[in-house]
Amino acid sequence: MRFGLLGTGPWADRTHGPALVAHEDVELVGVWGRRAEATEAQAARLGTRAYADADALFAECDAVAVALPPDVQAPLAVRAARAGCHLLLDKPVATTPGAAREVTAAVERAGVASVVFFTLHFSDTTARWLRQQAGETGWQVGRADWLSPVFGGAESPYAASPWRREKGALWDVGPHALSVLLPLLGAVTEVTAVRGAVGDTVHLVLRHESGASSTCALSHSVTPAAAGVTAEVRGPAGVAALPSREEAPDVAFAQAVGAVLDAARTGTPHPCDVRFAEAVTGVLHEAESQLPSV
Repeated sequence: MRFGLLGTGPWADRTHGPALVAHEDVELVGVWGRRAEATEAQAARLGTRAYADADALFAECDAVAVALPPDVQAPLAVRAARAGCHLLLDKPVATTPGAAREVTAAVERAGVASVVFFTLHFSDTTARWLRQQAGETGWQVGRADWLSPVFGGAESPYAASPWRREKGALWDVGPHALSVLLPLLGAVTEVTAVRGAVGDTVHLVLRHESGASSTCALSHSVTPAAAGVTAEVRGPAGVAALPSREEAPDVAFAQAVGAVLDAARTGTPHPCDVRFAEAVTGVLHEAESQLPSV
């Protein structure tokens, strides 16, 4: 499948690009980015062509992989779908319900496949755990805490990201938390959100359509010593705790590429498609609407 890559930042450079180049069933046609110099440099590193016009790249591709801020990604995804390209998008797909709906509508009208890279669903260890817990019934309580030091003193290539600075952990790691809770507890019917005491820390309380409830603690502002990821569900079957993700992100991304290939070939939607991503955006947008501005 002929892929185009949209984006030239650290995520594209370290994860998307290497996985696409290495995949035996993919031809990387070219790269488009918002800055010409960065696009040329990225294309040279990946041994492919730099495109100055995104639509020209779409015309040469069967699919596109996107590593861009969500509110840049969403309108480009719509254009790519209209051009007949299958979509491999990043989370969150957008930060407003309207923009997320436009992506879903474009995918449905064009009949293209879509996969959104919720990392845990494409890493073997965590994906296996999610499938196992989805096979159980009666989960009553869940918890998903994503606490990182990106803004809390760690050296991170993502600390300078303008959109992460603006939107915070709610939008950056909140999708990971919801990607665990929603498949196991059901769609969210009620959201309560409050800010924490440190930086961009946010706490969520969720009610799910199954009747279960869950909580999330999300932050990029904890110190390295306080960082960590914890997720679990509890019910009649006991307690099930999310294992640590073992694969590197580019290995997981290669699995997501394979999921796009499968969805395009079979016509069977992937569980992490744009419809699921739209639901995640809706929950996060409602949470954001309850938070005082900072």
